[in-house]
Amino acid sequence: MMMDMDTELHLGYDVMVSSAETLAEGGQAPPLPPKTPPSPGVGSLQSMASTVTSSDLLPYHYASALPKETWYWLSLQVAVPFLIAGVGTIGAGILLGEVEEWEVFRHIKALFILVPALVGLKGNLDTCLASRLCTQANLGNLASWKNIWKLFLCNIALVQVQSIVASLTAACFAITVSALMDGLPDYRHALLMAASAVTTATTACFVLDTLMIVLIVASHRLGINPDNVVCLMAGSFGDIVSLSVLSTLSSAFFQIHETMWWMFILIIVGFVLMLPLWMWLALRHKHTAVVLRQGWTPVLSALFISGLGGIVLDKVVGDFKGFVVFNPIVNGIGGNLASVQASRTATMLHATNPMGVLSDYSPMCVSPFRALFYGVPSAKSARILIAIALPGQALFAFVADYIHNGVSTITAEFMTAYLVVVLVQVMIILYLTHVLAHFMWRRKLDPDNSTIPYLTACADLLGTILLAAAFMLLRLNHTPYGED
Repeated sequence: MMMDMDTELHLGYDVMVSSAETLAEGGQAPPLPPKTPPSPGVGSLQSMASTVTSSDLLPYHYASALPKETWYWLSLQVAVPFLIAGVGTIGAGILLGEVEEWEVFRHIKALFILVPALVGLKGNLDTCLASRLCTQANLGNLASWKNIWKLFLCNIALVQVQSIVASLTAACFAITVSALMDGLPDYRHALLMAASAVTTATTACFVLDTLMIVLIVASHRLGINPDNVVCLMAGSFGDIVSLSVLSTLSSAFFQIHETMWWMFILIIVGFVLMLPLWMWLALRHKHTAVVLRQGWTPVLSALFISGLGGIVLDKVVGDFKGFVVFNPIVNGIGGNLASVQASRTATMLHATNPMGVLSDYSPMCVSPFRALFYGVPSAKSARILIAIALPGQALFAFVADYIHNGVSTITAEFMTAYLVVVLVQVMIILYLTHVLAHFMWRRKLDPDNSTIPYLTACADLLGTILLAAAFMLLRLNHTPYGED
């Protein structure tokens, strides 16, 4: 009898692996073998931590419900929202180039340290929400409007808690760094930054989260994989929404900061007093309750990583003309592509593996070639994302340059350096996506909640550093961008 059970386990595991590999290439998954109840006296198979058991296989019938995508259908699903979302990244770059000269940004330079952290919150919070709900949609948990409404309410509450805490933490980080570099700031400036940060984060997150949930439900019901669409839209439009709200609010607050600075204290205290209500709502759903209790490390760690990118931005913003126009585009697109890959990888892991178990067909430690081009199931989407990134980024750079200057000023040298920056950043981030998602899964941490904050923050930091290096090299080569 024990031999029969072992045979069934190995057969079930092999079929599950074969099913996942077939799905990764767009084919039809074979049915799983029927589940046979254990015989008396055999013991609990669930205690075998290193073995995939027959009882473990039951939830993975969902694998047959995953979207069966050919390479051209996947490319189309990603390319269309990628181009649409490019409008958001271009808009963010153009807007940052304009507000750079606003009075509030000239008087409170520390706001530039705050920009990457606040813009990065769309990766830390909104894109994580999108990834969580995309997984739930692909696993069939958004079939009823009752479930949709409960998930909507609890996730909105969760993100509000995270945005209040994270934005105030980001403001404290920016104020501290500014004090270390330039001396203690005016207390009114510090209060203005904190009030602007918390109001921007909560407002932008609420607007974007509502839009994301509508897109997830609509795309799922239209037969489109939301993993391919929603994370791109969340990331790109999150950039311009966050920047727009931050620049508008900080400019308005700057007009009253000398006489009505006490209003900033009321705003901060008001948001803090709302925390118990949002926490109570978030704890009403098991998925959001887990994130509320355990999901702070990725969010807060990513804030500090993005903050490092903000320090670099603060140092180079006045040295290189046009830097702030291209920086949000490079950072935003890199983080968005990583979010798509992370969301797809998380969905695949949820549908084909028990938490904590990695299969031989998709190990954690693989070479960059296997992870990015050929060798693991996620390599197909990785190579498509790389192929889309280069022409897309070239197009976005030309459009942003033309809108910002009124004429096209891009040279061959600049475009070559720009595309090298894009290629290096995207390849590093996508490889990190594979390793990090599998690492989190192996540690029994949900990749939907734990990987995207790190990835978008690293994309911000890496993109800012690489772009600054490219601008420096162009100047050393006597071919600087935008300089006569």
